[in-house]
Amino acid sequence: MPVLDRVASGVVTAVPPLMLAVGMWFGWAGNLFDWRDILVLVLCYVVIGSGITVGFHRLLTHRSFKTSRLLRAAFAALGSAAAEGPVIDWVATHRKHHQFSDIEGDPHSPHVGHGSGWRGALSGLAHAHIGWVFSDMEVADERRYAKDLLADPMIRFVDRTFVLWVIAGLACAFGLGVALSGSVIGGLTALLWGGAARIFLLHHATFSINSLCHFFGRRDYETGDESRNLAWLAIPTWGEAWHNNHHAFPTSYRHGLRRWQIDPSAAVIRLLEMVGLAWDVVRVDEHRLQRKAAAA
Repeated sequence: MPVLDRVASGVVTAVPPLMLAVGMWFGWAGNLFDWRDILVLVLCYVVIGSGITVGFHRLLTHRSFKTSRLLRAAFAALGSAAAEGPVIDWVATHRKHHQFSDIEGDPHSPHVGHGSGWRGALSGLAHAHIGWVFSDMEVADERRYAKDLLADPMIRFVDRTFVLWVIAGLACAFGLGVALSGSVIGGLTALLWGGAARIFLLHHATFSINSLCHFFGRRDYETGDESRNLAWLAIPTWGEAWHNNHHAFPTSYRHGLRRWQIDPSAAVIRLLEMVGLAWDVVRVDEHRLQRKAAAA
């Protein structure tokens, strides 16, 4: 149902920035933005963002570590709360991106089919950032790219109940606001910042990996595509902006491969491993790093 999918994508993409604009206006005019709203925004961004980076991406897409079936499902639910689409569709799309990175078949390359010059560059960046979401094409066949997840009953349940997890994420923001402020008004402003603003910011952090990290930054490794490391984007994307590193070593639990490359998602996985909740964590040894770097 491509028409319905595009309408849903439009609503989820357009409503949060509109709500954010309203919130900024009332925050400026009516002092409806205080430390409690900042706290709810940060907490929701970090926890639900980890559902995308640690859960959807490193665990379910690339199998960078193993964990219990219950924790897998919990990460899938957290990632679903980010409103970036159902988990199986998200994983299938990303796996297809890796198979066809920056060549024909890539769902969101800024370099394929957009012409040359600055107009082509702008068109490609717009497509990679958000335009592909509204495309008529079938993005990725789940039976081909996510067969393992289709075989997991708990992941299928989370996938089918995607809207429930989005609502749950919004409800958590509202509940935190009420708990911190002791009022429904406090809950509503927290819903605005921990809900709409958080969705908007997380969306564009993720979209920036598809667009900016295939256009700007350093290429430390030869990967056969245009993936790049963009240091200033590392913290907002929770470590995902070390994108050239990731394309060089897709299954590595760390994307920040050097000590100075900040990677909070890797720290979360390391913490899970230390307490026994993660195992078979995929690491890349120094010899492989040096050999790949030498070939660049």
